[in-house]
Amino acid sequence: MSLYALNLFDLADNDDYRAYSRRSPDAVGRHGGRVVALGMHAGHPAELGDTEPREALVLVEWEDRAGFDAFLADPDLRDLHPLRENGTRRYIWWTYEHLDDLRPLLRR
Repeated sequence: MSLYALNLFDLADNDDYRAYSRRSPDAVGRHGGRVVALGMHAGHPAELGDTEPREALVLVEWEDRAGFDAFLADPDLRDLHPLRENGTRRYIWWTYEHLDDLRPLLRR
C-alpha cells in the first residue's frame, strides 16, 4: 500500500537543505519513493487551521512503508539526513496511507 510523506518546513539560514535537495531525489528513488509535489507557501490570507504555515512543501509518494523505513535506515545515507535536519526549521513530517477515497475515514 502506498505511503505519502508530507514535509512542511521553513528553510534555515544555511546551504544544508540545498545540498540535501541535490542528493535526495536519487536516494528517495532508490527506495521506491518519488516526489509528487513541491510547493512554496502562497501567503493567502484565508489560512485555516491551528498550525502556522511553513514556507515549503514536499510531498513524496512511497511504494510502501518498508521503502520509507529503508530510506531512513540506509547506512549509506547517514550523512544525508543531517543536511535535511540542519537545513530546515519548524519541520513537520507526517505520513499518510493511501486511500482510494475517504469512505474508510467517514465510517468511524
